[in-house]
Amino acid sequence: MKNLWNDFQDFLESLQSNGKSLLILSIGLIILMGIITVGVFFLSVKGSEEVMVPDVVGKEFTTACLDMEVKELYPRIQLRYSNSPDEKGRVLEQNPKPGTIVKAGKRIDLVVSRGVVIDRVENFVGQKLDDVKMHLQSLFTSSVKALIVLDEPVMYEYNTAEAGTIIAQEPPADTNISEPIKLKLVVSRGPEHEKAKVPNLVGLSINDTLLQMNRSKVVFEFTSRPIEKGEKPGTVVSQIPNDGSWVDTYSRVSAVLAYPENSTDEEVYGIFTEELPEYAYALQIKLEVITPEDERYQIASIMHPGGLLTIPYVVPRNSILVLSIYDKEAIRRTVL
Repeated sequence: MKNLWNDFQDFLESLQSNGKSLLILSIGLIILMGIITVGVFFLSVKGSEEVMVPDVVGKEFTTACLDMEVKELYPRIQLRYSNSPDEKGRVLEQNPKPGTIVKAGKRIDLVVSRGVVIDRVENFVGQKLDDVKMHLQSLFTSSVKALIVLDEPVMYEYNTAEAGTIIAQEPPADTNISEPIKLKLVVSRGPEHEKAKVPNLVGLSINDTLLQMNRSKVVFEFTSRPIEKGEKPGTVVSQIPNDGSWVDTYSRVSAVLAYPENSTDEEVYGIFTEELPEYAYALQIKLEVITPEDERYQIASIMHPGGLLTIPYVVPRNSILVLSIYDKEAIRRTVL
């Protein structure tokens, strides 16, 4: 037991005398372990082998996938309509470009054709011309070449079909589309010499006048003058020709409104006036109001052949008048 105690004392004395050396040795070991750890880390994250991106544009998608699999590359796919039926299922674009050096395992972006938007001519007979125009625009966006181009100016003929209705087309429906074509349309002007009865507006308020306009196939051209004795503000006081006359559809009828000389702080009387292009047939025109409280309602919905447009109104001050032609907003005006 005494010998063991002596050995332990000798060990403590040795440790005290060599403490500095042990400390240095410990720090050295820690540094060495750190260097080994960093080296192992960089060796493990060095990455896969570098490869060259193959050129797969124009190839069938399955062939492109096989070419990339050889290089240990993987596709990320985006489908898009293209301009030719022959391109369906083929690669249109790739990113990165061919020849780029990348690491194996990288994803390659491929744009693959899902074919053309349509491959046959639709049957447009019986549809409205404006609806067909909007349909063609929606089919062929800026990224897709238009395979059907409307041949303009469109031909118009008098016909028993409602004005604006397509009555013939060339090429006919179900024609195969292999390249861009020009679509020729014949559109109805409506019945020739169709007659309409002139309604009586004299004595009607603005709201009642607008209702009659909505139902009639004549075009009223309104003017206004100050109220005279015995007249109600905002009423029609005369028109030419008188009610009961039969005229060609969309003939023009003059009407005079009696308006107050000064509008009130709350309401404004006026006539919405605009010179429109002349149309081949009457189009639907709407006038709406957006009040200062952001309430929106319709004033008038009429069929109009173009030229001078006049619509009477009485609306809250600072309202916005919105004119739409065939459901497409055309004009905004603030009423002050």
